[in-house]
Amino acid sequence: MTTVTIPVIETERLILRGQRAEDLPAYSAYFQTPRADWTGGQRNEVEAMRTLMTMAGHWQIRGYGIWVIEHRDTGKTAGWAGILHHLDWPEPELGWTVFDGFEGQGIAYEAAHAARAVAATKLGVTAPISLIRPQNERSAALATRLEAVIETQIDFHDAPIDIWRHPDVSEVVA
Repeated sequence: MTTVTIPVIETERLILRGQRAEDLPAYSAYFQTPRADWTGGQRNEVEAMRTLMTMAGHWQIRGYGIWVIEHRDTGKTAGWAGILHHLDWPEPELGWTVFDGFEGQGIAYEAAHAARAVAATKLGVTAPISLIRPQNERSAALATRLEAVIETQIDFHDAPIDIWRHPDVSEVVA
């Protein structure tokens, strides 16, 4: 079996890294809030661990995946950002989530921007989509800030979802 090395990305305030068992309490806390409805719904601790393990396994199967966002100054798990492509998704998606206590600081932008750049320049995902529910105004605002544009709207998991297309940043240095 081939082992994939998850690249570590360092920004001014963040370290984007692979998943660890120690991330479970932060993931579990997030998935017990209504905000988790934007990312597939609320989950108990066992289901949160499955999600954490799925994110880790995505790297092995696809060669790209989701990074954990670690806040450099505190060492705390602040969320996640990166590329996912489940079997029922139309294309690889750039996704992001910032946990409680880390919102409103530009962390989601910093992490998503860095993840998108590495995905484009090192992992072969050059112009990902983001799947955003029309009611999720905060994610739509971030997609706009990342210079993504709405391409279309589809029925996805029994509800409308906007497909946002990100620019190809493979020639741009992050």
